[in-house]
Amino acid sequence: MIEGDNIVSAARKAIMRHDYSAVLTIFPILRHLKQTKPEFDQVLQGTAASTKNKLPSLITSMETTGAKALEHFADNIKNNPDKEYNMPKDGTVHELTSNAILFLQQLLDFQETAGAMLASQETSSSASSYSSEFSRRLLSTYICKVLGNLQLNLLSKSKVYEDPALSAIFLLNNYNYILKSLEKSELIQLVAVTQKTAERSYRELIQQQILTYQCSWLKVTDYISDKNLPVFQPGVKLKDKERQVIKERFKGFNDGLEELCKIQKAWAIPDTEQRDNIRHAQKTIVEETYATFLNRYGSVPFTKNPEKYIKYRVEQVGEMIEKLFDTSA
Repeated sequence: MIEGDNIVSAARKAIMRHDYSAVLTIFPILRHLKQTKPEFDQVLQGTAASTKNKLPSLITSMETTGAKALEHFADNIKNNPDKEYNMPKDGTVHELTSNAILFLQQLLDFQETAGAMLASQETSSSASSYSSEFSRRLLSTYICKVLGNLQLNLLSKSKVYEDPALSAIFLLNNYNYILKSLEKSELIQLVAVTQKTAERSYRELIQQQILTYQCSWLKVTDYISDKNLPVFQPGVKLKDKERQVIKERFKGFNDGLEELCKIQKAWAIPDTEQRDNIRHAQKTIVEETYATFLNRYGSVPFTKNPEKYIKYRVEQVGEMIEKLFDTSA
């Protein structure tokens, strides 16, 4: 029993250090004690009440400590500070996300124990005679709370980035990591006990970030869109102003393309499938817009130095976009 008290004491110190993985050591011990309690009760029949109560008291103490650790962990996820030096420069998955998911995955090995811990803190009448289904719902609610806190914190952290497109890539990476991690484990089934639409919600969040990211390319494609472009009559000589407009459009596109490719090449999308899909979608949009513009104005005599303005073929533009999110390219 003294050893049990020492374990509880060590767990409490771990909570104070925010070392929540260390607190997990009490979960298997608590599970074992609860499984062997009937044998203890039988052996200790006829002994003094103080002796009989030692094990139930230790179990209660462990449950309270475990429940406190779970509560502190959820609060810590919510209040983890937004420090610029702690943010990934390339917008990849934040350490807070991977740590939170790892902790929740570790809880899967002790679902009944964790659920019972949470139930032990409930004061409602239903908790006094809680069932495994009741504790499972409590655990589901708890996991959803942690994920909700994580989402709020990530949203706050994303505002540290000055570039809205990098902010979108950061959120996309983190939401995608959470969704894939849930799907790869039993966590998705646990979440679905109380949140049936969680999977769909994450997919919608990811799609929103992709659309936000794609907006960063509008400043490039706007140069070569049909908006405010003069209409040219075949065989009619161009005015100086019209020639200047075409020059500015080509130059604006070239400069914007080079700048974005240079910046976004250093960003990261760890998920290969997601990265390929985003590249492909962006490549298609830019290539099609540029091909139309090039077809319309590439042969128009707007300059004596066409190579100065028509710097790229359509396929070269596509190749540049294929190298986004890849520092080795």
